[in-house]
Amino acid sequence: MKNKYLPKYLPLMCVLLITAVVSCKKDKTTPVNATPTSLGLFELDSAGYYRVFIPLSKIGTQTINDDLVFDTGSAGLSIDASGTIPDSLISKTGFKFTGDSVVINGITITSQTGEMDYGDNTDMTVVKGNIAYASITINNNASGITIKRVPFFLYYAAFDVQNGNTANETQLESHSVDIFGVSPEYSYASNLIQSPLSYYKPGTGLTNGFKLAKLIKADFTSGGVYEQSILTLGLTQSDLTSNGFIMHTCSYTSTDGYSPDIPGTISYSGNAAISANFLFDTGTPQITIIEDKTANSLGQLPNNSVVTLKTNEGFTYTYTATSTNNITTVQNPRISGDTRSILSLEFFIDNEYLTNYAGHQIGLKNN
Repeated sequence: MKNKYLPKYLPLMCVLLITAVVSCKKDKTTPVNATPTSLGLFELDSAGYYRVFIPLSKIGTQTINDDLVFDTGSAGLSIDASGTIPDSLISKTGFKFTGDSVVINGITITSQTGEMDYGDNTDMTVVKGNIAYASITINNNASGITIKRVPFFLYYAAFDVQNGNTANETQLESHSVDIFGVSPEYSYASNLIQSPLSYYKPGTGLTNGFKLAKLIKADFTSGGVYEQSILTLGLTQSDLTSNGFIMHTCSYTSTDGYSPDIPGTISYSGNAAISANFLFDTGTPQITIIEDKTANSLGQLPNNSVVTLKTNEGFTYTYTATSTNNITTVQNPRISGDTRSILSLEFFIDNEYLTNYAGHQIGLKNN
């Protein structure tokens, strides 16, 4: 997109009226820098698995009061149509309308279909739906923010598929795969869909992106705890240059957009370091996955195994895997079908995380 600039000099026109000379002046205003917006997230321990949710109170004109998984490992808003539009318009095989699109409850549903796949070849969740557009409101206790005209994935069915066998797929309950994906890449459903936060306009002087503070381990309880102001929208210059974040430039492809995968090395259990691509994923609850194509022994690492990862840009993180904390498994990509080593939600208890949508960067910070 080309920038549009005002001419360097603006002509001044002065009018001489008989003997009176009227001089012309140009008003000068100083732009006021905006303040970053703080939002809360909901921490929950669900049957031994940690989860982080973001509260959505409205989509289009429809009030929903839904908590969605806050997911740095995928892109785009994905939400069940049940309770969002009338059930009479939903079937197990698609939405019931004709033409290119329809507007219901302030939501524009297009005829363009898509599919979201989560997991790997051994255990996959398949979600089917259509591309849609609507404004969304993120609740922040008494207040909230509204982001206009967000493209998202409105799904009508979700299935659990084991070992790639779609003949034995099991349909999941409504709203079981509601995801708020904030990765900088395109959505798997369509490259028309990206992170909902990327459409937020933070204001003058701020860069489009978000900063996630360190999560609080003690607040992952069965009842859950709402963490005030743990998520910040709008990045300052100091966030990007002097606040201790190590910045990683995202690689780009026309099919996937800007990848959240960060190259580096990883070592575990005293083994030599191997090359890796890291995905730092709040959507993966509590079990970190190391992909090692040279591994002879697969499965969960023994108690008190030390794991060290290093990114090519110099970020380093070391942790100890036990049977209850930082649980870590080793897989072979020939079996899993995934070459990424995935750092689970527990990574975010010890570290801060930043995404710069405008500059296509991911920042990591030890804390």
